[in-house]
Amino acid sequence: MTSVAARRSTALLYAALAGAWLTAAPPAHAQFTEGLYIAGGAGFSLLPNTGLGLDSAAVTGLATAGYGNQATVGFAPGFAGVLSIGWGFGNGLRTEIEGLYRSNDTDGSSGVAGWAADGGISGRQESWGVMGNVMLDLGQIGPVMPYIGVGAGYVMTDWAGVRGLSQNGALRMAVDDSDGRFAYQGIAGLAFPLSFAPGLALTAEYRFLGTLQPRLQVRFDNPATGATVARGTAEPDAYNQSVMLGLRYAFSGAPTAAPPAPAAAPVQHRSFIVFFDWNRAELSERARQIIADAAQQARAQRTTRIEVAGHADRSGTVQYNQALSRRRAETVAAELVRLGVAREEITITALGESQPLVPTADDAREPQNRRVEIVLR
Repeated sequence: MTSVAARRSTALLYAALAGAWLTAAPPAHAQFTEGLYIAGGAGFSLLPNTGLGLDSAAVTGLATAGYGNQATVGFAPGFAGVLSIGWGFGNGLRTEIEGLYRSNDTDGSSGVAGWAADGGISGRQESWGVMGNVMLDLGQIGPVMPYIGVGAGYVMTDWAGVRGLSQNGALRMAVDDSDGRFAYQGIAGLAFPLSFAPGLALTAEYRFLGTLQPRLQVRFDNPATGATVARGTAEPDAYNQSVMLGLRYAFSGAPTAAPPAPAAAPVQHRSFIVFFDWNRAELSERARQIIADAAQQARAQRTTRIEVAGHADRSGTVQYNQALSRRRAETVAAELVRLGVAREEITITALGESQPLVPTADDAREPQNRRVEIVLR
């Protein structure tokens, strides 16, 4: 039967993968696969030693014949391969259908009592099936795109021509059967996009594949007489680890960039103009209304800086107009403060006759040039 340690390690692995899948958030500028893609990989398959997990019929038959009823089969490193077709959603999430194949030759056996001595074992375990995977790309880190995934499906486990012989030659085990079971897997990998081939990436993966225990027909007989000693079923552990290199190709070409975070909306600058009588710096009733509107707007948009610039027309000397434009700006600033605007938020500038709205000759009186501009930033 499946060992408690194996069950616990499987549970911990999938808890970790599930937690990472639920909490991982891709970076804002990661490059993600979008649209149809295909992938494939090949590498090493590693199977742990497994107990046969004999049922009561086999155990009873062996005990009646005076043999022990436990045995462990070991496996050599073998081949692992996958092919898949999938769809990327452009946000790091991918789904795919995968076909898989594993093959490992037997390599040693052991047990207790009459089955204890290793007399040699042959045959192999093969696995093939179909999995549905959900993958999550974790974001570009330099030239590398890490990803994780989980999958579920159906896998056939086949013990092909497995033959074990005790050292004294009195007992032979034969298993030549297959059984399909629910399967699950966890995946962790790295993708290396190839700049010379848009859409193509080299992949390196680790996979843990497990299935519910298959039920395989097993027979024990006496090689000398051909008599059957015991029959029954074996339920070996079915766990596999694999390391693979592969390629993935996205038909849409180069992966698309995730949309950048929306830029902050530009700050809206509002301006107000207050006009003055010739050679005066006092506020008219209309001017007070305009300044009140400016103060209200400053509070509404939470303005942190208000620029108040005074101007004058070209009647009078340059020095006089410079001073007059400053008095006008200071008058407007004082009204803003009276209406509740903090003085430290106001910047006063006197521009004199240097920036007219309406260009005029020297000494000309122009009403539109006698003004103060209020700019909210």
